[in-house]
Amino acid sequence: MTLQIHEHDIIVIGAGGAGLSAAISAAEKGADVGVVCKSLLGKAHTVMAEGGIAASLGNVAPDDDWRSHFLDTMKGGWGLNDFRMAETHAKEAPERVRELESWGAVFDRTKDGKISQRNFGGHRYTRLAHVGDRTGLELIRTLQDRAVALGIQVYMEYTITELLKDSEDEKIAGAFGYWRITGLPVLFRAKKIILATGGSGMAYKINSSSWEYTGDGPAMALRTGAELMDMEFVQFHPTGMVWPKSVQGTLVTEGVRGEGGILKNSDGERFMFNYIPDAYVGSIADTEEEADRWASGDASARPPPELLTRDVVARAILNEVSEGRGSEHGGAYLDIASRKSVEFILQKLPAMYHQFKELAGVDITKDSMEVAPTCHYMMGGIRVDPDTQETCVSGLYASGEAAGGLHGANRLGGNSLSDLLVFGNRAGIHAGKTAKDIEEFSEINEDDLENALDHLEFPFLNSADKGEHPFRLREELHEIMEEYVGIKRDETGLKIGLKKLEGLKTRTPRLFATGMRTYNAGWQTCFDLINLIDVSIAIAHSALKRKESRGAHSRVDFPVPTEALGKTKFIISLKNDKVKVSKASVPVPRKELLDMIQKDQKKEDKK
Repeated sequence: MTLQIHEHDIIVIGAGGAGLSAAISAAEKGADVGVVCKSLLGKAHTVMAEGGIAASLGNVAPDDDWRSHFLDTMKGGWGLNDFRMAETHAKEAPERVRELESWGAVFDRTKDGKISQRNFGGHRYTRLAHVGDRTGLELIRTLQDRAVALGIQVYMEYTITELLKDSEDEKIAGAFGYWRITGLPVLFRAKKIILATGGSGMAYKINSSSWEYTGDGPAMALRTGAELMDMEFVQFHPTGMVWPKSVQGTLVTEGVRGEGGILKNSDGERFMFNYIPDAYVGSIADTEEEADRWASGDASARPPPELLTRDVVARAILNEVSEGRGSEHGGAYLDIASRKSVEFILQKLPAMYHQFKELAGVDITKDSMEVAPTCHYMMGGIRVDPDTQETCVSGLYASGEAAGGLHGANRLGGNSLSDLLVFGNRAGIHAGKTAKDIEEFSEINEDDLENALDHLEFPFLNSADKGEHPFRLREELHEIMEEYVGIKRDETGLKIGLKKLEGLKTRTPRLFATGMRTYNAGWQTCFDLINLIDVSIAIAHSALKRKESRGAHSRVDFPVPTEALGKTKFIISLKNDKVKVSKASVPVPRKELLDMIQKDQKKEDKK
């Protein structure tokens, strides 16, 4: 079988916002960059990000600055954020947004011609730069055009199955996989590799992810010697579509609530007023009258509880359903029709209008939407240096959703797009600078390459009558994760789920594929499953260890956060192919930042 070989100073795996940002920055430093993506250029999951990019531009709220953004991010993450990443993110996000604009991004505008911004949950100021409700699409279009203009080589429809180290097993040397068009194996030799593969949402049955979101980066990094962190923190976006079943989980942007949409139960009650956490008492409106004044532009009013953080809103909807106050198909009602004019909705939420009209037969300018939680984002990921994004494996970097650290226990809406711009840029800059100092490509361990070739072929060597069907095994994974490692967790369920996940892992060597190698979905799913199961096991282990409820991690048997675990992160690594869970202390912010956090907390306590 012919082995294709490509060589670049830097290989970026993933062509979403983080990957393209990294590739552009590395290329601008003079590095020869190749981008590898599972799908087509422009089809990355980033296009599904609808609401906006969080950045303290101050165009709509002049008082907003990086300090406020930093404080909101730390509060939303329950203090488990890497403070250095949170600071860098808040400081550099405005520059990255303006850079996008200079490259041709067409943002919505204020009346005086500035980039428009909208409200989002957990942000104290109007902060999200947006393009209607298609911000991710515009972001990808702009980065794609920039990458093409720089002459960056893009390898489309390639699946990477293994990362390879050098012959001394000290640093990264290449990536191995296959071209989905032909089924032929391919080796990418590189001096540096940046993982920008996104999240692992496909581990759950109800999710808002694209098909590429199968945990490839974290799983391959883990097997190569890198560490994972914060894996217990899985974000369930509160508003996914509920009906019809064929589109269950499809994202309904937070922009609907940011533009004034409200949540109601089957009794017609605006129920979020019943779920304001102690940490937000004083900063959130506690009456409908005040919330309505805020929606009308009254700067003295506090924002409505519909704009609480996603973990709070998701659990509130789930609770309403469990207590018998759910919508017709098991969710809540999201109403913008009674709050805004038809013209406003069509201007600000055109994608949502078409989405519900075409997929559910609902006209959101006239009727409410049915919504319920959907697996949306992984706060956890590959452990990286907060400044360079390099992992503990020399030459291996990660950015975007594949990396952990920035968001802590819960991510604020809009912080994902600014995250991938800021830290994709940083990974590209550091990798680009250092790759130029390396004269030759490292020799790849030949045994590892042979093993990778054998691994690529194994599904075709298993028989269909005695092997494991990849799609059926994926269904089992979905059921396990939804039932035992979902929004609400407990020790008994997590132990059962972990045992079942480990049982699935023992069955993966028997996965089979049949037919031709060209665009073989079954073959592809075999490798997707291997990665998803590894990531799911890491999530379950971490969730079992964190015996408290914090952010997106909710333990029914440990319903309150503890001071000790508020200073602790759980780290996942492999030792002799066995999962090892260790602890690491949350870095203490330097005095200036710590004083800011404490002062902000005291101010909130007085309200």
